[in-house]
Amino acid sequence: MIFLGYLFKGYSQSKYGIVNCVFHRPPARLTAMQTADFHFDLPPELIAQHPAPRRDESRLLILHRDNGRVSHRRFPDLPEFLQPGDVLVLNNSRVIRARLRGKNAKTGGKFEILLLEENAVNDWWVMVRPGKRAQIGAQIKILDRSNQPTEILATVAEVNDEGHRRLDFSGTPNLLQELDAFGEMPLPPYIERNGILPEDQERYQTVFAQPNGSVAAPTAGLHFTPEMLEKIRALGVQIRFVTLHVGLGTFAGVKTKTPAAHKMHEERFEISEETARTVNEAKAEGRRVIAVGTTTVRVLESVAAQNSGKPNVYAGRTRIFIYPPFRFQIVDALLTNFHLPCSTLLMLVSAFAAPGVENGGRELVLSAYADAIRERYRFFSYGDAMLIL
Repeated sequence: MIFLGYLFKGYSQSKYGIVNCVFHRPPARLTAMQTADFHFDLPPELIAQHPAPRRDESRLLILHRDNGRVSHRRFPDLPEFLQPGDVLVLNNSRVIRARLRGKNAKTGGKFEILLLEENAVNDWWVMVRPGKRAQIGAQIKILDRSNQPTEILATVAEVNDEGHRRLDFSGTPNLLQELDAFGEMPLPPYIERNGILPEDQERYQTVFAQPNGSVAAPTAGLHFTPEMLEKIRALGVQIRFVTLHVGLGTFAGVKTKTPAAHKMHEERFEISEETARTVNEAKAEGRRVIAVGTTTVRVLESVAAQNSGKPNVYAGRTRIFIYPPFRFQIVDALLTNFHLPCSTLLMLVSAFAAPGVENGGRELVLSAYADAIRERYRFFSYGDAMLIL
């Protein structure tokens, strides 16, 4: 299993990774929302280990917020739920091949490295395993995908309070530009692989990905094909993009007993003038803004919060954590995948299912998840989709 599994502290492990929260529910007399309130039992065989044969062959669960009605469709049916004037917003961040292998230049001991964020050319914050062997000054020889040494050397320059290492890379003009040659896709730990498969290099990436920067895919966008996007445009739907480089926050589980105590990691994002203008026009005219993925929601609601409810051109960072109760200012409908128990993503979806309500739509969403389990939907990154209207 990919070494990122150790990031999911706060969860118990099954053969396929993360399925159960280990926190216990509080006594009934306590009313504060607890992390354990977002627990559900998931049969491990429903964790999708491979993508569907075609991107758009996944299933699509429709959840209507007004009455809780659930219907079961296929992803190619999505255009039936769109209408002229809608604005469909997607996250176009490209996943980098952020998983590296290395060995100690002196002892030959093996390391696994996950690139987290580029500070400057050849200067990165990373996660290293085993961390205790990566002390300041240690030098790591980077290996290619055949475990042969490259010319690239990483030197540990700093260790922060979270145990992340700052690495200075030498032997390359720009590490980022060479990742395709020796890096691997950073698949999440619940996808078991003995090495990355060719399908992962293509399918763990959206067809509209552009700027490099994510260490996890914005998975709701994985279902779209170029043909599907053209069909949606032909309906009179405007398609726009934001960029949020998915980072450590996606991998880190909620380790606190209450959502309120959880601290999100910062992630870089950007919204263009065209997207901001299109969204603002739609909101002013009463047209729907439909977000593809929780990362898109976080961008739109972050910039709205900073600009009196109207997205503006912005490039910066966000650590927004959306959980019940939350009043959404921009997003009217949400297309998303099925998420991990007790995760920040499940909490966001629950908040969206009943905006502004103290306990959100937690029960509504967990009921829909129970339907999905009974109907044998496929869960998580390579799994099926859910449209909340």
